Formats: sequence, structure tokens, C-alpha cells
Amino acid sequence: MRLHVGCAMWSLTSWQGRFLPHPLPPGERLRAYATWCNAVEGNTTFYATPSRGTVESWARQTGPDFRLVVKLPRTITHEGRLTGVDEELRSFLEAIEPLGPRAQTLWIQLPGSFGPTDLGTLAGFLRGLPRSHRYAVEVRHRAFFDDPRSVRLLEGVLAGAGAEWVPFDTTTLFRSPPTSDAEREAWSKKPRMPRRSVALTDRPIVRYLGRDDTASTVEGWRDWAETVAGWLREGRSPTVFVHTPDNAEAPELARRFHDDVRALLPGIEPLPDPVPAEPLTLF
Repeated sequence: MRLHVGCAMWSLTSWQGRFLPHPLPPGERLRAYATWCNAVEGNTTFYATPSRGTVESWARQTGPDFRLVVKLPRTITHEGRLTGVDEELRSFLEAIEPLGPRAQTLWIQLPGSFGPTDLGTLAGFLRGLPRSHRYAVEVRHRAFFDDPRSVRLLEGVLAGAGAEWVPFDTTTLFRSPPTSDAEREAWSKKPRMPRRSVALTDRPIVRYLGRDDTASTVEGWRDWAETVAGWLREGRSPTVFVHTPDNAEAPELARRFHDDVRALLPGIEPLPDPVPAEPLTLF
């Protein structure tokens, strides 16, 4: 049984000297992060397709079992809305090719305006994708959460392509009013998504957003720990990304989530020992 856990990024200023050694060149930060977590969200690829050299650096810094769930560029998902984007898709797939098995699953995040009437477009796009990768789709249109017929239609499209539905669980964030600037900003920007815990494939992916308060974040993921343990018992291999509004403690929280699931299933492979954030001394 293998559980992958990670954060929304592999480097944050507040992590330096705490979770990551400081100073540390940018080209070594993913390597250090990979001793804390065995997965990371590839959000940067949403804004621009990286150079092949950059991707080769990511591959050099991580082992083949590391999971980098890279997001398709917004030129494909938001601007092109999955139509007439063959050249952009080709360039993206060529750029990430050096990741090999690390990019086992590609993440297709769709805009909130992409609704049930667009499912034909999604089905056609998924059918045209190469089988060299798995695919996971994140939707934000309310009909896919409030309308049972729309839910069934989307599940049918995804199942037909062997694709996963990525839930973004923000229920803990919105359970009570914000108490920090980071939480207030998250309240204004993050979608209010109901909790969805149905896996369509053997590689489910979960995005969980907690609070800046650690106790509230941990309490909010209790059900997820049980759900993920259940998936592992069924032979699935889940990946869980832990977010908080400021992400200040995210690497430690991701490891704590892994520990909580291991408490339920001791047979899960442990995470590596983190690299020391400060140089070791003789005295």
C-alpha cells in the first residue's frame, strides 16, 4: 500500500530554515521538499508551459516514485476551453516528457463557467488524449455538485475515459468566519465546494483546504483519513494534497495526515526522513 501526500508548492519563503535548508539554490529546493513529501501539485504549469530544461531539473531532483501532478496550461483549459488547442497540448506534453512516471496523472482544472452543456467538449477532449498518462479533472460549476443528473453525466464522461474526478474540499475553511488575513483572502478567492469522497479510479486525488489553526485543520480531515484508509484497503493508491490559507505549516501537516492514515493502516510505506533544515554541527 502506498499513499502519496503533498502540498500546493515545493518552496515557500516561510519554509526556508524551517522545512528547507537556508540558503538553498532554487534548483535544489524540490529535492529537499521531496524528503518531506512524496507528491506535489504542479500549479506553475497552469500559467506557462515550462522549458524542457526546467522539467529535466525537476526529474533530477526526485525519484521515479515521486508524484508531480501537473496542471494543464490555462491556454488549454480556460482560454481555449479544450477546443482548438492541439498545438498547445502537443507543446505541453513534449515539455513534461522528462518527468516520466512522476507525471503519471495530468490535472485538468476547468473554469467555473464550464458546465453540463460543455460535457460533450470534455468527452471529445479526453478521447483525444494520449494513453501514456492518466487524467484527473477538477470542476467548479455548481451543477456538478447540486444537480444529481449533472453529476451522473459527468461521472459517465470521466468513467468512459478512465479519468478521475478531483474534489477540492473547502468545507473546513468555510465552516466558520475567517480569523486571519490569509483566511480572509482565501474566503474571497477559493470556491465553496461541497465535500465529495467518491473515487472513480484506482488513483484518486484529493485537494483538502483547512485553516491556519492546526487543530481545526486536523479535525477537518478526520473523515478524509478514514476515506483514504478505505481506498487503500480496496487496493487503490490515493494522493492527498493538504492546503491551508497561508500554507506555513503545510509540509508538516501533509506528513501528519500520512501518519493519521498509517495509524489506521500500519502497513503503509512510511515517508522518508526530512533533510535537516539547518546544517549539522560537530558540537
